[in-house]
Amino acid sequence: MNAENQSLMALSPSPHVKHKNTTQSIMRDVLIALSGAFVWSIVVFGYMAAVLTVLSVALCVFYEFAYQKLMRKPVTVSDLSAAVTGVLIAFNVPVDIAPWVLIFGCFFAIIIVKQLFGGIGKNIVNPAIAARIFMFVCWPSEMSRFFKPDAVTSSTPLASMKSGALPDYPMLDMFLGLIPGCIGEVSSLLLIIGGIYLLVRRVITPQIPIAFILTVAVFYLALSPVGTPLQSLGYGVFGGGLILGAIFMATDYTTSPVTPVGRIIFGVGCGLITVAIRFLGAYPEGVSFAIMIMNLLVYYIDKFTMPRVFGMGKQKNS
Repeated sequence: MNAENQSLMALSPSPHVKHKNTTQSIMRDVLIALSGAFVWSIVVFGYMAAVLTVLSVALCVFYEFAYQKLMRKPVTVSDLSAAVTGVLIAFNVPVDIAPWVLIFGCFFAIIIVKQLFGGIGKNIVNPAIAARIFMFVCWPSEMSRFFKPDAVTSSTPLASMKSGALPDYPMLDMFLGLIPGCIGEVSSLLLIIGGIYLLVRRVITPQIPIAFILTVAVFYLALSPVGTPLQSLGYGVFGGGLILGAIFMATDYTTSPVTPVGRIIFGVGCGLITVAIRFLGAYPEGVSFAIMIMNLLVYYIDKFTMPRVFGMGKQKNS
């Protein structure tokens, strides 16, 4: 047997196929994709947007480092996953939030949701989503004060629609990000550009964002809660956290399905729950709750959409 055949017959432990991407490179791409929305948040909300984002990142990195040191585990803060979580948490809060709320929110995300479940790759819900819901439930008044770029307190488009009124914002202002809202969710344009970057880099796949956004869009177009169908569609899609959630949080590797069909089911489910909460519930927004609920169903979605292994019979449920 020649040397070439010997190399083909050589056995080694899995994984047998490796990819050049690492957790750090993937998270770096996510940070790059979020950078446009970050810069825009400083332009429209002022320096406090930068201060809160840096604080959130620092808290998440510190909590992960401290926990892993305390538990004598390998320190993994260099993989940038905690930094991404910090940015996403900051992007989901208003610019005037009290810093101490972030202290508790970041602790909940990193320690409770991520590290206590085993660290990266083992959490069952998205840490940033869980932190946003935790902060909203514990401090609803802190999480519900929104400012326009002129620093005047104002209702968000979704809150106006919930009361039956047409929002007083031109559609272009909503698309660009000149409306009240959370720090990083207001500019749909820059978030979409970031999403395109992630698609080009093959960091995410399109099934979840497209299924999620299209499901919400169809219901707004068909039901038209306020104004014309096109007005309802624009305000419903661009007026809240849908774009941020669909592109940057619903696509989290650990908490989303691995099969293409499963991702479509996941995205449609997120859209249906979002619409149900917005239209039927008391809360004008529903993206975070929808994503977390669907996170809990990922195991079952994967189980029923995973293709059968060649040569194997139908697996019996144990």
